[in-house]
Amino acid sequence: IGGTLLEKMSGEWWVKIYLQGDEVLGYTLLSTYNTSSNNEVDLFVDDHEVWPCKVTSKANLRDNSFSGSNLKNYYSEDILVNILEGKIIPGVATTTGGNVSDSLYIRFKFSDDPDHEYIYAGYKRTGFLEDEH
Repeated sequence: IGGTLLEKMSGEWWVKIYLQGDEVLGYTLLSTYNTSSNNEVDLFVDDHEVWPCKVTSKANLRDNSFSGSNLKNYYSEDILVNILEGKIIPGVATTTGGNVSDSLYIRFKFSDDPDHEYIYAGYKRTGFLEDEH
């Protein structure tokens, strides 16, 4: 009831993962959501299984961006995470089923692979069967 303070930045996202411009993994699910403190700056970014990576980034609601350096990884304390750039752009993505959705773009660096930058890019999950992967 009433939603959360980071509601417009929260959701499930179908993303592809790229390394140096090449796709390395097809669609996988990533989630963004508020922390239990429900404030306007702490946004969980959770890729569930790929790296795996779950961090609390710093959000900026004015421009739908988020970032953070040397973030604690809740799935693997041995791997620190840098979000160099995170951006949500409302209503500009076209899903694989042809629907309009929000776009997500994140540039990551991981401490266990510091020489490479990973791009996660995709769209907000719509719930329509034609957009599922």
